Amino acid sequence: MLRIAVPNKGSLSDPAVRLLSEAGYNTRRHGRELVLTDTLNDVELFFLRPRDIAVYVGRGSIQAGITGRDLLLDSQTQAIEHFPLGFARSTFRFAAPTGTITSIEQINGKRVAASYDHLVKSYLDERGVDAEVVHLDGAVESSVRLGVADLIADVVETGSTLKAAGLEVFGEPLAKSEAVLITRPDVVDDPALATLVKRLEGVQVARKYVIVDYNVRESALDAAIAIAPGFDSPTVSPLQDSAWRAVRVMVEAHQVNPIMDQLHEAGARGIIVTELRASRL
Repeated sequence: MLRIAVPNKGSLSDPAVRLLSEAGYNTRRHGRELVLTDTLNDVELFFLRPRDIAVYVGRGSIQAGITGRDLLLDSQTQAIEHFPLGFARSTFRFAAPTGTITSIEQINGKRVAASYDHLVKSYLDERGVDAEVVHLDGAVESSVRLGVADLIADVVETGSTLKAAGLEVFGEPLAKSEAVLITRPDVVDDPALATLVKRLEGVQVARKYVIVDYNVRESALDAAIAIAPGFDSPTVSPLQDSAWRAVRVMVEAHQVNPIMDQLHEAGARGIIVTELRASRL
């Protein structure tokens, strides 16, 4: 039975549960259960703190888990990134009081407050920067004002929180993070893990694409197909009126309205768009 660790709180939790649910796994909890057994799919879901997931996977207690790339890098475990999931994207940056530090080299001899101290220390060591990394569990933005640190390293989304604290980012990002499926090197070839990845890929494709159905005269068929060729080839079927054809094709969701305009101009009629739930390509 494949054991999968799922974030039990935070920004990773709801999207991870929704992703697994759309992939066909039973994620319904009736209370605050920490373990769900899905006998139909032969998996167990363990709801754990996002920061602990890489530890459990790295030590072999659980075969796979969903967590942030930044948390994985900071964990210093044997767990590895196996498959990017495309949500909860963020950037990890240095920030200091406005106008005080503008380059990584100026961090030498300074105190850096961070919740991801292993990630920060590794980054600085690789670049020959000698600085003290001060570990804080949260709210690192206040550390400079309170005299605990000279600068911080933290996840940055809009930057509004940093600005409110009188801080500004500098230098290149330490890391770009997103939710990832993690595992261990000795589990990579597990058939159950391969099935999980195929299902997750199917959900990602289903979210990215829609199905477009339309009718078009045979004389305009080639022009319509050139507008939306699909993956390998569109599905083309004859209609009762032999001069017309029915076409079905996959189109990227964000492009569907301009493509519908072009198809209509090319002679397509009865254009219908359908959302996908899952797929295999």
